[in-house]
Amino acid sequence: MKPNLMYEQMERIANLMRASVRKSGLSKGLQPVQMEALHYLSRCNEYSNTPMAVAEFLGLTKGTVSQTLAVLEGDGLVTKTADAKDRRVIHLKLTPEGKTALSNAIPPEALTSALDQLSPTERQALNAALTTLWGSLQRVNGLKTFGVCASCRYHNRTEDGKSSCELTREVLLEAEHEKICREHLPRVQ
Repeated sequence: MKPNLMYEQMERIANLMRASVRKSGLSKGLQPVQMEALHYLSRCNEYSNTPMAVAEFLGLTKGTVSQTLAVLEGDGLVTKTADAKDRRVIHLKLTPEGKTALSNAIPPEALTSALDQLSPTERQALNAALTTLWGSLQRVNGLKTFGVCASCRYHNRTEDGKSSCELTREVLLEAEHEKICREHLPRVQ
């Protein structure tokens, strides 16, 4: 398949999904970038819930993210707290209102309905192809992977079933295995 055609197809898919999220966000008084920030914060771990990590993940400037987070905080959708060990580091968390604003918006209903029309085999093949393409784009662009703990080379599972992060030397709770981490490095294949 030609790269131009693939680009046009992916661009159109992204635009259709963004339009659905935009419509949902606007009905709640939120701009698309605010919805994207809320979505990221709903999925990241405690090492990745900083303003800098939000900017890196979204590929935006610190100033844009700062304004976005100020609006979200002012609307009561996000709280900011200083790190217990380093007071210069700010952590962001969704409030219950933030979680409510995000619910039913991501993934968009249009995407969910479209995926439901695919067979399990087609969904599995699509997932595998998108995962491979995503990884290739990150490598080519030299971007951080922002993957989940369970797929990271630092993730370690002991014989007793407990997990830890070899980078931070901390025990991981089961709920943290599927959280996004800015320190993620893919496992060496």
